[in-house]
Amino acid sequence: MSASPDTPVVATTVAVAFSGGRDSLALLHATVRAARALGLNVVALHVHHGLQAAADDWVRSAIRLCGRWQRRGWPLRLRWHRLNGSPAAGDSVEAWARRERYAALGRMAREEGASLVLLAQHRQDQAETVLLQALRGAGPRGLAAMPRSIERDDMIWARPWLDRSRTAIESYVRQHRLRAIEDPSNNDPRFARSRLRTSLWPQLSREFPQAEVAFAAVAARAAEAAAVLRETAHADLRDVGDAHELDVAAWLALSAPRRANLLRHWLNAPPDSLVQRLLVELPQSRHGSWPLDAHRQLRCYRGRLRIVGEAAAGADALTLDLSAPGQHEVPGWSGAIDVRVVMSGGLAIDDLHEVVLRPRGGGESFQRAPRTPARSLKKQYQQAGIPPDQRQAPLLWCRDRLLFVPGLGIDARAVAAPGTPQRSLRWLVHRSS
Repeated sequence: MSASPDTPVVATTVAVAFSGGRDSLALLHATVRAARALGLNVVALHVHHGLQAAADDWVRSAIRLCGRWQRRGWPLRLRWHRLNGSPAAGDSVEAWARRERYAALGRMAREEGASLVLLAQHRQDQAETVLLQALRGAGPRGLAAMPRSIERDDMIWARPWLDRSRTAIESYVRQHRLRAIEDPSNNDPRFARSRLRTSLWPQLSREFPQAEVAFAAVAARAAEAAAVLRETAHADLRDVGDAHELDVAAWLALSAPRRANLLRHWLNAPPDSLVQRLLVELPQSRHGSWPLDAHRQLRCYRGRLRIVGEAAAGADALTLDLSAPGQHEVPGWSGAIDVRVVMSGGLAIDDLHEVVLRPRGGGESFQRAPRTPARSLKKQYQQAGIPPDQRQAPLLWCRDRLLFVPGLGIDARAVAAPGTPQRSLRWLVHRSS
């Protein structure tokens, strides 16, 4: 069994999320063996959740194992981190542990110079996730379960064994005489996945031997469907609004399924009860408001549906007149816009009388040059080499058109026609003394 036959190598150091259990132990072993031949280094990332009495022993076991393999000359080192805090009231232990674990794994990987983290989930894990999501009433996005690889926060998270069976991994462990730790929480009936794995799954597999393969196929088809729905929502959003505002009349012109799909995309997987309420109430209400979460609400005013109460980098959206040359201060953003007269390649003056400055909301696209594809703002930032801490400046909009992005410049789709009076823009950061 190879560690990753089709996962691209993106750095000289590869990280492996290592709990010490059977699956992650096998993945770490296979990855280190492959890394020796490829001239790569491997860092094992272990998270101490502070939830099990044996967790300290698991850390010591990881230290001993990695030390033993290091003495063999294997290119391996260990990083471990103990989580602080505990789940908040009403938060599930599973959700809290998963969220904090991935945050710790990402921090340790970055500190070790790794931009690729390998995760040990296999096909039965995928099948269980599909079944759990179905029991929660999930749509295609949830039924897609775990992606084979995903880029998040400039890090690639990959599951190279997602199409491998648990039996194959168990065979690998026996073949190489690996000794895994046993986590008692895997059999704890308080947790939904544990109940499914210990009580339901054995019987399901006996009655339906192909269940694991079938559920994995459901995940693959659901992922395709979710991608189509996402592409449709992106296209509809260009016609109906932007990341912060929807034109209700244009939204109503869509079919009912596309209205619901756009709302779910625009609001980033809101409760289905909210989507159903908006589908019924919004067509009948020229004005109204709906709670979105503890800090934000949806507000409809004069046919425009907006998300209000959100902010980024400590600043709210504001409107400025940037038609006149000179430096225009931007309150709350620790910066200014430098406006200059240009003969070509600038923005039309008519687009600059009421420019809206907003924080990033997610889902924005930017075109760097004519006749090049518009790509997500995140991808454009990465291609331009702009670090995350320099991506906090406001985006400049004219109604629903993106005009200018600090660090990237003017969106090619917004460049003024030749002969039109126009201005260039430049973002100036106020440095603290």
